[in-house]
Amino acid sequence: MGAGGKGHNRGLQICVQGLDDAQEFYDLESKADGQSFYSEVLRRINLIESDYFGLEFQNLQMNWVWLEPTKLIVKQVRRPMNTLFRLSVKFFPPDPGQLQEEFTRYLFSLQIKRDLIEGRLNCTENTAALLASHLVQSEIGDYDDIADREFLKINKLLPYQERVQEKIMEIHRRHIGQTPAETDFQVLEIARKLEMYGVRFHPAADREGTKINLAVAHMGLQVFQGHTKINTFNWSKIRKLSFKRKQFLIKLHPEVHGLHQDTLEFLLGSRDQCKIFWKNCVEHHSFFRLLDQPQPKSKAIFFSRGSSFRYSGRTQKQLVEYVRDICFYFQRYPTDKAYFIAKEILTTERTYLKDLEVITVWFRSAVIKENAMPEGLMTLLFSNIDPIYEFHRGFLKEIDQRLALWEGRSNAHVKGDYQRIGDVMLRNMCALKEFTGYLQKHDEVLTELEKATKRVKKLETVYKEFELQKVCYLPLNTFLLKPIQRLMHYKLILERLCKHYAPPHRDYDDCKGEPATIAEIAAQLQSSLIRLENFQKLTELQRDLIGIENLSAPGREFIREGCLYKLTKKGLQQRMFFLVRLSFCSILAVLILTSVEESENEWSVPHCFTIYSAQRTIVVAASSKVEMNKWIEDLNMAIDMSKKCQAKSDLLLDQSPCDRSNMSLEQESEDDMNSSRCSLDKQSHHRANTTMHVCWHRNTSVSMSDHSLAVENQLSGYLLRKFKNSNGWQKLWVVFTNFCLFFYKTHQDDFPLASLPLLGYTVSTPGDSDSIHKEYVFKLQFKSHVYFFRAESEYTFERWMEVIKSAASSAGRMSLLVPKGPAEMNGGS
Repeated sequence: MGAGGKGHNRGLQICVQGLDDAQEFYDLESKADGQSFYSEVLRRINLIESDYFGLEFQNLQMNWVWLEPTKLIVKQVRRPMNTLFRLSVKFFPPDPGQLQEEFTRYLFSLQIKRDLIEGRLNCTENTAALLASHLVQSEIGDYDDIADREFLKINKLLPYQERVQEKIMEIHRRHIGQTPAETDFQVLEIARKLEMYGVRFHPAADREGTKINLAVAHMGLQVFQGHTKINTFNWSKIRKLSFKRKQFLIKLHPEVHGLHQDTLEFLLGSRDQCKIFWKNCVEHHSFFRLLDQPQPKSKAIFFSRGSSFRYSGRTQKQLVEYVRDICFYFQRYPTDKAYFIAKEILTTERTYLKDLEVITVWFRSAVIKENAMPEGLMTLLFSNIDPIYEFHRGFLKEIDQRLALWEGRSNAHVKGDYQRIGDVMLRNMCALKEFTGYLQKHDEVLTELEKATKRVKKLETVYKEFELQKVCYLPLNTFLLKPIQRLMHYKLILERLCKHYAPPHRDYDDCKGEPATIAEIAAQLQSSLIRLENFQKLTELQRDLIGIENLSAPGREFIREGCLYKLTKKGLQQRMFFLVRLSFCSILAVLILTSVEESENEWSVPHCFTIYSAQRTIVVAASSKVEMNKWIEDLNMAIDMSKKCQAKSDLLLDQSPCDRSNMSLEQESEDDMNSSRCSLDKQSHHRANTTMHVCWHRNTSVSMSDHSLAVENQLSGYLLRKFKNSNGWQKLWVVFTNFCLFFYKTHQDDFPLASLPLLGYTVSTPGDSDSIHKEYVFKLQFKSHVYFFRAESEYTFERWMEVIKSAASSAGRMSLLVPKGPAEMNGGS
């Protein structure tokens, strides 16, 4: 480091210590102000939520002082080239959830670490050991006795570390599988509940000469005696703050202490100390209490009285809005497409692990609480899924750590080539082969669980009640298919990664080997997956339909479900139809199909076709030409298969109870006309997002091939959402699965805040009339319902468009059929 302060026509070389204790040098102009210096620091570390932080240095009295943005550096620091500046947290929000970026939370956790080491964050030994255990997890990962002892020997986290080392290691054992991001969040959650969270003492004395400590926080001024808080003056109680030489004055509103004692006086060590504390108070009040940035006070021409100091940054409200507006477009993270493909693996793995927890944690707890599941079934179910869950916990942690290194936000001491994902994937995909046996048993697990729910009344009750809980956002047996479906996701994502890389790339060989490894496992499970998805869909229908028995019996194959308008003597009536191929005809309410043909001209009804069977003839109309063609195609396929199988038949299940008779079209009763809607209304309290309900309200249909496509196109990640008539954007964790978007506040939430079924929606980019002038925005619309979503990059934008189009277009919606006259019905939205 250079020796001197201001050199003649020379620039400044200044050293800054980061929150990770790394030191870097900055070359600045000799007349640089604090803001240009701080901006250069922010540019180098890519910090977006910058107003929570500041640069501090020690003055001649060895007090830590914040660098003021509006003043020249040489006017604030006597010898800047001999002074160590350090990046620190200046404003501590009461809730770390207000910090929107993982990188910001990571820096805050480093500040907590620094405060623990320096003895500022005073707390009990148990709490200190808990905080230290999370910091160890963040640094070296899961517990290992030798690694823990070696780390704690080299790194000091607490002033009294030797005394509580065994306790730190004991608690560290409990954090297995915790990712760096989760660790940061836990550190902040624990720290924010402590009385000394974000507190910086300013020694003072009261009127009686009693030694105290003053501090300022988000809620106002605090008074401490030792480390015990004895008083708090909220901002709402304070009328004015001022200082006069060494006196610090707090003028309160009269209603607080009465008219005769409305000013409190405290004596600090010097005028400079008093002014430093006053400035901190001004900045904290402006940041946390004001809506807009305060305007600088204009200087008087001839003379002035008092300080012109004002807070010069954004307020917290402005900062939150600013980050929401630009965070997706600020290129903090690598711009390489490979990074975003790797990030898709991470985000979807987070959702997948949460889905497994629905079974391993939540459902297990429910059946154990009620003692509802036979012991044999408990063993079969959880002995299969628990090892898979534990494997993926470790896998998620590895991916998260690799992405943290790739982004440059990790504090793990790992060196080398980490901007790749192929080595992590290849290693884990090879390890996943050991779980093939568990996956092959999923067929048996699903079948036995279904049998048990019919046999054991208590289990049936627990099963149904559990499906009504928020955490079970899909039909329960859907979660049991996730492990096999996840293999297909890996295969598709890695194929995209292979296409992106050129053969010379260092990650190419590893990525090339992974699809082959997964394909080998998937080939063994493909037929099982097809059978299980069909079984799951039939059992879902079995629960939602009334009066249909044994629908999920072996040999039955789901083909299509959806809404059609049935021509009756009173006009077109909305109905739900279910096309299922059976190995034999043993169910009432079936039609043994013989042929199907278009009949639009015959009945003068748009998109109309006639279904012929041995028992009766039905005239129905679809909502669009595409819908009609899809129904006719599937019906003809069912008829052809029926003819080939001779004795075997394809059947069409109509949800009308009166279809059990052989009545002709003209003989339908009033009950028949209302039965479809009544049946749906009875089920409306139960899983309203099932495709059956959505098809009814959106007037569309879905086939088994659509379901398979939707399974392949699952996606997760953060998006910004905006309603049609709102101004602001809301950051949400969004999960796409089963033709539906599910919205969470963060990826750590256990259940969604809301959902949006996509069947019937169109997806497009905004038009000129939408007045959306942002990048990577797509628009979802169904009738008058309009939503806008913003992605973080071109790759993620294209992926969201791709998967949503697969859901929106798979059922082929083009124009809705609006029945005329007495047959007009409202399908809802």
